[in-house]
Amino acid sequence: MQAVLRIDLAAIRANWRALVARHAGGAVAGVVKADAYGLGAVAVARALAEAGCRHVFVAHPSEGLTVRGAVGPGPMIAVLNGFAPGADGGALLTPVLNGLDDLAAHAARPPRAGAILHLDTGMARLGLDVREQATLAAEPGRLAGLDLRYVMSHLACADAPEHPLNAAQAARFAAAAARIAPGVPRSLANSSGIFLGAAFASDLARPGCALYGINPTPGQPNPMRQAVRLEAPILQIREIPAGATVGYGASWTAPRPSRIATVAAGYADGYLRAFSGGGGFALLDGQAVPLVGRVSMDLTTFDVTDVPAARPRGMVTLMGDAPGLTPDDLAARAGTIGYEVLTALGARYRREYRPA
Repeated sequence: MQAVLRIDLAAIRANWRALVARHAGGAVAGVVKADAYGLGAVAVARALAEAGCRHVFVAHPSEGLTVRGAVGPGPMIAVLNGFAPGADGGALLTPVLNGLDDLAAHAARPPRAGAILHLDTGMARLGLDVREQATLAAEPGRLAGLDLRYVMSHLACADAPEHPLNAAQAARFAAAAARIAPGVPRSLANSSGIFLGAAFASDLARPGCALYGINPTPGQPNPMRQAVRLEAPILQIREIPAGATVGYGASWTAPRPSRIATVAAGYADGYLRAFSGGGGFALLDGQAVPLVGRVSMDLTTFDVTDVPAARPRGMVTLMGDAPGLTPDDLAARAGTIGYEVLTALGARYRREYRPA
């Protein structure tokens, strides 16, 4: 028996449309890197394209090739990590230029699908730093022939609206873009940036996590629809006496005679070991059943004593839209973020898609 990951494409499309309505600037892209945050880039990219999304972002050229095969020749597919000239194999991918070396390489062989210039304004990660920006401003000829489609930057603290770096980055980006690439459309806001207001609007927003139901406004009600439901089968139910222990390390001791369900999902499937303890639970027939013992590689155990109808082959819900089971809720329990919870979802799940 196999666990099932149910992906609601209609919810993803609804989230994209909600972000389009929210963005005070121009177009809204769809970020589908990391296999659409673990949900399946082919299905998600097709659903977004059918909804009208004309800009897609991936991290690697291999991801871009996969998405191009799914959506056809229409949408722009931008590769955030860039790629060497010609490495797109004629698939019309758009490289993001992250340094002067990238500019030089692509100026010698301009990409057929144009390019995007990335200016670092405070992330200190990819993008032209302050010195490279000064060089480019002094030598604008380096951009000759590159057909810049956008100039972009990336917000470091958009999920913390009061952080002063947000306003600083917006101001730095506006000044640098005007100096280096006047007249070129701009791209700034990520998922959380869309909710920072008109000062962060641009010609193209680039949401990722919000498309998949992760809250772009931490500490506030989530404005996005949940798009994921993870269900796993019960393989076996064991009756144990009070005082018996369960799982590796004997970390849980039964306080009473108990029925323990062993479920077919573990940390090799992205059901994180860090979910162990701390009040973790699943839903069985709408009733919460506590996670007991440690999450192991392929299996997880739950106390189903209070659900007499529990039987092998029944399905428990490990992730979904119920309070306490959203990706953000699970992330909080594990001391991480919803992005990691989704992108960790393993290849062993059978993925089923609700039509968009």
